[in-house]
Amino acid sequence: MYLAIKDVKVIGDYNLMLTFENGEKRKLDMLPYLDKGIFQELKDISVFKTVRISFDTIEWANEADLDPEFLYKYSEKIIE
Repeated sequence: MYLAIKDVKVIGDYNLMLTFENGEKRKLDMLPYLDKGIFQELKDISVFKTVRISFDTIEWANEADLDPEFLYKYSEKIIE
């Protein structure tokens, strides 16, 4: 399933709230991924908080990004 990201917010330490184009909100804990490659730079919370929408996914100021399919697969649905 391919759904574009329409909004991203940092919630707590190293967690993201993602809103997909279908309106679904999902939470992604990024902590397990911060020991790999360019994502190690995101351990600096000030860098982590630079996350923004880029085209149909998210990107940080250090140019790290993640595929929307990854974001959907590894996030948990938020029940409102």
